[in-house]
Amino acid sequence: MKGHDRLKDLLINTRSHWDRDGTRPAVRSAFGKALLCQTLELGAEVFASEHEEQVFCHTCKSRPCSSCGYRATVRWQREWWAALPDVPYKGITFTMPDVLWPLFRDNSHLTEALSALAAKIIQTRVSIRSGLRVGVMAILHTFNGKLEFNSHVHTMVTAGGLYGLSDSWVRTVYYDRVTLLESWRRAVIKLLRTALRVGQLVSALTVDELEVLLSEQETRWWSVNIKSFKSKDHFLRYAGRYIRRPPIAQRRVSFVGRRIVRFWYRDKKLRRRVDVQCSPEEFVERWSQHIPERYRHAVRSFGLFAPRSMQKTFDSVFAILGQERRPRPRPRRWAESIKRDFGRDPLLDSKGKRMRWVRRIAPKASC
Repeated sequence: MKGHDRLKDLLINTRSHWDRDGTRPAVRSAFGKALLCQTLELGAEVFASEHEEQVFCHTCKSRPCSSCGYRATVRWQREWWAALPDVPYKGITFTMPDVLWPLFRDNSHLTEALSALAAKIIQTRVSIRSGLRVGVMAILHTFNGKLEFNSHVHTMVTAGGLYGLSDSWVRTVYYDRVTLLESWRRAVIKLLRTALRVGQLVSALTVDELEVLLSEQETRWWSVNIKSFKSKDHFLRYAGRYIRRPPIAQRRVSFVGRRIVRFWYRDKKLRRRVDVQCSPEEFVERWSQHIPERYRHAVRSFGLFAPRSMQKTFDSVFAILGQERRPRPRPRRWAESIKRDFGRDPLLDSKGKRMRWVRRIAPKASC
């Protein structure tokens, strides 16, 4: 099978497995749209020159679609590049022990709370220690290289901050890893205990078993990693790896057959590539775990990055830093994106003549 068709072929081969009543509506919708991407089912635009006519089908804009996810990521990066000041940034990743992953996998309402939890911890610690306000971007991430459910949060935060209500910008903030770790561990355990106490924690374990599990996890070491970014370009490239794209790239899927799917991931401990083999149905099950409910955002902004705060304070922040605030970039037309990413102009016909829009083909399917 062709490499660029492997994920779509996989969805076609397993359609009876995921396109059924027991599947989450968000999953059925996302997979269904991905199958229709760039087909006449979604409608099309027709362009023509004096020599020929070409039909360009609409895209699905669905998260499982690798091409649509890439374009959405590029658009997101351009918008944030224009919005953010040119200052250093930090990346702080909050993880948890793997024994807690199933609890968040089976309780999506708790998973959705993790981004705000991580952001609040950062803001509170910085405010108490330094009296500063910082910008925080929290990215909920639910998968690892093997497509297992691995709930953790990547946060991107300004390396400096605004001092109180003054016109002073402090260039560096000290983020203490141990203090952040302890606050994160305490907050996550409290979140789970509260849900258990009010009867909102779904689990195959009994209440007593859950209490033992939580007691064990609140005394062990959790991992919090802090990384420095010299510029917002580095910051946004890193963040772009975790948003709006499928949990696995096409290039990592090495084989798709009727009974076997083979893909690879890079094991950080072994420092080498490791192959994973499973049935097509198991692969789709792993994949579907990471498709969020509709209207749920993978990226949330807090502090100075919160929408209301950006409207009120960002003019002052840019002025304090001696920088000029940039206007929001104009969205690229689809033809411009193709020309930029693939080096060809889709609106030139086979003889190099410019084509013009002539009509639209209405979609056949409703998604």
